[in-house]
Amino acid sequence: MPFDDTFLRACRCEPVDHTPVWMMRQAGRYLPEYRAIREKHGFLEMCRTPELAAEVTMQPVDLVGVDAAILFSDILVPFPGMGLELEFCEGDGPVIRNPVRTFADVRKLRVADPIDDTGFVMEAIRILRGELADKVPLIGFAGAPFTLASYMIEGHGTREYLNCKRFMWSQPQAWDELLTVISDTVIAYLTAQIDAGAQAVQLFDSWVGYLSPRDYERYVLPHSARVLAALSGRGVPVIHFANGATSMLDLVLQAGGDVIGLDWRLDIGAAMARLRPDQAVQGNIDPIALFAPDDPLEEIVVDILERVGTRPGHVFNLGHGIHKTTDPEKARTLVRLVHEQSRRILSRV
Repeated sequence: MPFDDTFLRACRCEPVDHTPVWMMRQAGRYLPEYRAIREKHGFLEMCRTPELAAEVTMQPVDLVGVDAAILFSDILVPFPGMGLELEFCEGDGPVIRNPVRTFADVRKLRVADPIDDTGFVMEAIRILRGELADKVPLIGFAGAPFTLASYMIEGHGTREYLNCKRFMWSQPQAWDELLTVISDTVIAYLTAQIDAGAQAVQLFDSWVGYLSPRDYERYVLPHSARVLAALSGRGVPVIHFANGATSMLDLVLQAGGDVIGLDWRLDIGAAMARLRPDQAVQGNIDPIALFAPDDPLEEIVVDILERVGTRPGHVFNLGHGIHKTTDPEKARTLVRLVHEQSRRILSRV
């Protein structure tokens, strides 16, 4: 079977005969095949074992039929190389045992070496490029500076960001230095992924939607823009996903990206009207729509596709990660519906 580059063509705003679809967190807990492996191995062990990471990455390609694979890993994988003590605790998620709370803590951090510290990621990419040679493209990824900083400062996941925002407002010089070392790490990390064979990369700003537009513009935008500018011209599409940031889409667009990822809180047609003609869009169905009966799910899919219409440059995706209790059959149904309905709509060209 020939290699299907529909995803890459859509990222480049080139004509396609159907809209490509993949799902954030598509290699994960909703798949029984993933859970079978997870029962035998710890999460970080899976991330750090190239053969396991490759096997899990392939599952949604083979079982769900998505149009792109995304590397199985975690945005926090570079942390130990920066000098942070990272653990994944069952039921509690990631924990950083030595959180960053002072300027002195920032000065202890170092730029992680993508080969010495995360060489297992590059090896997984090389394995996957071989396994995906006649299938679909591979997406690499990293966390964006703000999202990584929030974990470093809080020491764990949160929905309040009390320590993070207090640090940002009270120690602006330390904040900028912190985001500089994070940005340097992310640039080196994603560049290494591209060199290893990633055919697209996504910058995940998962928690930036908890900021006001004013704070995003002052404290985040310059750093995200530097990362995205550094990756520009590397020969692969760069996806910029700022979750919950629809209230400041213009600022997100100012930061950059070849493809702008949208959550489900914004009309995709209205968003596309604000993009450059050469800028693609990714999104943006509510992940919980996968719990709807098939008929309402089809209506939602068709509505999104109709709002995009025949404009080139649309990658269909969830507005955030797939929920862990999603029925895998629903994921397969979504892929089928997107393919069928987009062929019908795009045939109007």
